[in-house]
Amino acid sequence: MLEQRLQDFFAIEQPEARRVFHGRGHCYPGYEHLVLDWYPPLLLVSAYAPLEEVDVILQCLESVDQHQQIATILLQERHLTQSPSQVLRGELPDKLIVSENGLKYEVRPGRQQNAGLFMDTRLLRQWLQRNSENSKVLNLFAYTCSLSVAALAGGASSVVNVDVSKTSIAWGKRNHDLNGQDPRAVRSIPHNLFTSWGRVKQYGRYDIVIIDPPTRQRGSFDAEKDYGTVVRKIGKCCTPGAKIIAALNSPFLGEEFLHAQIARHLSEARFVEQIPVSPEYEESESGKGLKICLFQLPG
Repeated sequence: MLEQRLQDFFAIEQPEARRVFHGRGHCYPGYEHLVLDWYPPLLLVSAYAPLEEVDVILQCLESVDQHQQIATILLQERHLTQSPSQVLRGELPDKLIVSENGLKYEVRPGRQQNAGLFMDTRLLRQWLQRNSENSKVLNLFAYTCSLSVAALAGGASSVVNVDVSKTSIAWGKRNHDLNGQDPRAVRSIPHNLFTSWGRVKQYGRYDIVIIDPPTRQRGSFDAEKDYGTVVRKIGKCCTPGAKIIAALNSPFLGEEFLHAQIARHLSEARFVEQIPVSPEYEESESGKGLKICLFQLPG
């Protein structure tokens, strides 16, 4: 099962970052603890439980790497405190620049819990590249600003990135720079969202608002308690006809939660469509993974 997925993936040259195997979706019995991500030329093996089959995976990768694309294999033990990592083959670069749909992103696999590019939102970045022409975009919980990079590549007139982490905002600036994007079109707010609404409103009004928070961020955000507050506040800084992208990755809060928050706090907005998650992220139960819903205010 795993070997076949790897064989299919590496049968052709793979120049772009992708999730290769998503055991966490419970579609592959016995592999619920395993995830493999491709940041060429590095393959990241993430283990959410003690990994007993390391040698088997290494042998499998050696046999399927027909085009000799894999220079480094890195194991990250997500089940342990601070998610330590170890190199199983090759050398670990300090950082990598990967490509996706013509854009470049800096990633740092194994250096911290997340590598810097959430690949389940790959199709959302594609959507932004196709639908951001002449738009002012507000990117809340921006992390490393990949969604803003995609929006500017799609012709957005400006983006505003908001994230509590100054490190992430600085990382996002490097991503904008990597793609040659005009720094005058980018504003960043490296503060807690709830103490920054004055600046958010100052830079608005916005044509596209992206809400893509962590389920929980200690001391600053809890989706179940705080998502509705964010929805209520953004209604005051949007243009007529503005598009609201409401996303959430939680196994406990489904798409109906997002609809309920919009209905309660921004009732004039209508549901347009569900933006699909990258198909590599298979889920045995609908609604357990990332949900991305598009709403629109009346024009």
